[in-house]
Amino acid sequence: MDFFAHETAIIDEGCQIGKGTKIWHFSHIMQNCKIGEGCNIGQNVVVSPDVVLGKNVKIQNNVSVYTGVTCDDDVFLGPSMVFTNVINPRSAINRKSQYAKTHVGKGATIGANATVVCGHDIGAYAFIGAGAVVTKTVPAYALVVGNPSRQIGWMSEYGHRLVFNEDGVATCPESGDKYQLKNGTVTKIS
Repeated sequence: MDFFAHETAIIDEGCQIGKGTKIWHFSHIMQNCKIGEGCNIGQNVVVSPDVVLGKNVKIQNNVSVYTGVTCDDDVFLGPSMVFTNVINPRSAINRKSQYAKTHVGKGATIGANATVVCGHDIGAYAFIGAGAVVTKTVPAYALVVGNPSRQIGWMSEYGHRLVFNEDGVATCPESGDKYQLKNGTVTKIS
């Protein structure tokens, strides 16, 4: 076994778990999940059937990652954040065939207690503030906050707010990387 699982964790049949991954207390990894290398699955986390997580995904305590969710490499899911997978759930009506998909792009961060309504993708390196309720697709590098969430700016790959000059160029204060804002889209240019 090339990964660590605490003795209270449950791992169902058919899961693929990458080298160096750690699965902590009272977590349940359900059947046919694919979890990449170097992930950290916190305490009391449920990863539902067929979920796919890339490398170095960090899931903090008390998160449920439901069927239909995929996370690319380097995603951070904050404590007690919530995914959904049915738009109109009812206890008496089985809608398992209607799960809506949610894709979280490389390097994105979803803050503590945020909620992502299913069917809305999160772009690469986007930053969802704590407690935000995401009700629409979030573009790459976007910073969104509030309920319902609204975009208030842009973030660098290092997680710093970007301030664009008159030419639409911003520099990350930590990495020195430059970003271009053009037609409502941010791209890294160096």
